[in-house]
Amino acid sequence: MKNIDQTVRKETCYIALSVLILSLFMESIFLIIGRWNYTVLLGNALSAAVAILNFFFMGLTVQGAVQKEEKEARNRMKLSQSLRMIMLFATAALGCLVPCFHIAAVLIPLFFPRIAIAFRPILFRKGTVNEA
Repeated sequence: MKNIDQTVRKETCYIALSVLILSLFMESIFLIIGRWNYTVLLGNALSAAVAILNFFFMGLTVQGAVQKEEKEARNRMKLSQSLRMIMLFATAALGCLVPCFHIAAVLIPLFFPRIAIAFRPILFRKGTVNEA
């Protein structure tokens, strides 16, 4: 396996930490409203892992694509996006069809990386927080 770029590692760690925090928040909401059970935990674990893997695979694809010609890079990115979308759809379908997963707890964490990316500029403004 080729070396994983430091930026891919750093961004994946940020996403993983954000997904963990948002997952804990979601679990606490289920607990507060009295709807928590093991299916919530299983659904959250499944989707959180897939969401992090999706982001990591995207990072690896971008890392490899920057070294390719434009047309090959574009094709590689399209293929990666298609395969990752299939992975997300399969996860959502599995979570909806298998009764050991809570449907909402499967679907909601798939959006956690997007939420983390949206909040990143707010949390890490230049001059206010050290990004080391």
